[in-house]
Amino acid sequence: MKKHIDICVLLGDQLSHEVATLQQADKNNSIILMAELFDEAHYVKHHKKKLVFILSAMRHFAEELKQAGWNVRYTKLDDPHNTHSFTGEVQRSIADLSAEFEIDTIAVTEAGEYRVQEQISQWHQLTGIPVICHTDTRFFATTDYFARWAEGRKQLRMEYFYRQMRADHQILMDGKDPEGGQWNYDHDNRQSPDKNIPIPAPFSVEADTITTDVKQLVEKHFPAHFGDIEPFYLAVNAEQAEQVLDHFITERLANFGRFQDAMLQDEPFMFHAHIGFYLNCGLLSPKQAVLRVEQAYYAGHAPLNAVEGFIRQILGWREYVRGLYWYKMPEYKSMNALQAERKLPSFFWTGKTQMNCLSQSIGQTKKYAYAHHIQRLMVIGNFALLAGLHPDEVNEWFLIVYADAYEWVELPNVSGMVLYADDGIMASKPYAAGGSYIDRMSDYCASCSYKVKIKTGETACPFNYLYWDFLARNQEKLANNPRMGMMYRTYAKMKDENKEKISHSASAFLSSLDKG
Repeated sequence: MKKHIDICVLLGDQLSHEVATLQQADKNNSIILMAELFDEAHYVKHHKKKLVFILSAMRHFAEELKQAGWNVRYTKLDDPHNTHSFTGEVQRSIADLSAEFEIDTIAVTEAGEYRVQEQISQWHQLTGIPVICHTDTRFFATTDYFARWAEGRKQLRMEYFYRQMRADHQILMDGKDPEGGQWNYDHDNRQSPDKNIPIPAPFSVEADTITTDVKQLVEKHFPAHFGDIEPFYLAVNAEQAEQVLDHFITERLANFGRFQDAMLQDEPFMFHAHIGFYLNCGLLSPKQAVLRVEQAYYAGHAPLNAVEGFIRQILGWREYVRGLYWYKMPEYKSMNALQAERKLPSFFWTGKTQMNCLSQSIGQTKKYAYAHHIQRLMVIGNFALLAGLHPDEVNEWFLIVYADAYEWVELPNVSGMVLYADDGIMASKPYAAGGSYIDRMSDYCASCSYKVKIKTGETACPFNYLYWDFLARNQEKLANNPRMGMMYRTYAKMKDENKEKISHSASAFLSSLDKG
């Protein structure tokens, strides 16, 4: 008589012993299925460092599972029998195992991305075996929770979702009131950079044998992909990811809040936590990260503005964008409210541009597969918005280049927050800004070929005239937005000759952009 077993599928962003698939499985009667797939590496041409990180983390996690007594069926990328798709590997495993085992169920935790969940939804029909799809309990909120919160609301603003989450989970709360009497401390967290305050070196992990092997694998199979493998500094297991969090709390958290929007020349990491990589693939628990930082506040190790700012990014933004993604997919992906059509400029792949802020942000992205949120939003994203780049082009680029990027977190941030392509579902207005914002929050402008104080002409900072040109191009769409009224009144008061200079400068710049 054949032994009855369950096949438990672990996806590449579910590298946690707390994932529901493992929590609900019987170790003695389960086979864990993990696979490295060309389909996943190629559906967009992911940054080389991102591929090394994910594949190495998967291999390390598989070894942990084996040492913990799990029966693991792990397919490497260069296995000659690899079908290179989730569905193909499930079907192949069933075929291989059926001679020895009676397979009762296929168990999996809900996927992070819509396209993968669509594949999972077909497994029962394709295999004839019942599929159990567990809720992902690693998040604070389920997708059903978000849907209930969103139902009937005219506006889905993150701030109100965040407050509800704080209250529900009793994070930074004093009874029914927020700790300190305020829900957020944004006004304390927008300081310009201070070169006199030393920035700690980021936590770095030395590559072991597994990571070294994966580096060679990626270089061999993905030579044309964007980005640099070296320096490779990322944690690849849970113990190392915890060390990154510890390092942030002890070395950077105290200054994180006030300087979280600041940028400095050749300082890619600033006072940020650098844990999005590990939260999004499962190596680090978001719940644990929030609690650890909250404890640091109550222990007197960090100010409230820094702690609240950090917690808002996880308990607020991270949970909110996931909920919004599943609430609005699949139509959300095709939205283009401002009818932006321009192709992505070639310098997005090289960082070679005379605009120093973009050169810094894209160059660091190429080297580290990382840029902090203001570089992404107010430098790269702001340029994409003002230049009218097509959402599909920008979304693909962001998904390719950052090692923490998965569609559920990337798409709402880019289409909603960066490009206003969702027509205000996420943001109450476009996050458009001229060069003065970048000048205030960085020292980039001092080393730039363009002059931030000049508004039009060949030597002017392109952000200056692109900002007003963006407003002019989209006036019919945006003029009635109550948060845009002051900008449009200012534009209306401009002399015609100044408007013409703006239009001429923008047209010349965008034409040169189109020509490469």
